[in-house]
Amino acid sequence: MNSKQQHPPKYLQGILWSCDVNKLDIEQNKTYIIHQLLAYGNISQWRWLFDTYPADRIQNVFLTKPYKDYRAPRFNLIANYLLDVGNYNPNPARYVKNIPRDIRPRT
Repeated sequence: MNSKQQHPPKYLQGILWSCDVNKLDIEQNKTYIIHQLLAYGNISQWRWLFDTYPADRIQNVFLTKPYKDYRAPRFNLIANYLLDVGNYNPNPARYVKNIPRDIRPRT
């Protein structure tokens, strides 16, 4: 992680709309920041994401803290290409917003 930054830059405010970026801490709010940028960001915003967090941390957050706010095409792009986590078989019902919630216990 880039140790000089404590907060996301102002130009990410449009993607991180639920909080003032000046109040977001890059480490404490990493789950929200990572998922918002993956779900709604563009290539330049993804570049900032990968410059800020190591790829393995981004993958870990994606896999261990599902965020049900992705559209199906974006989920597939992120899981199968950008993060290449398809071999972990992330359950789309835990990520894609128009799929009914999966309430079964994780196995």
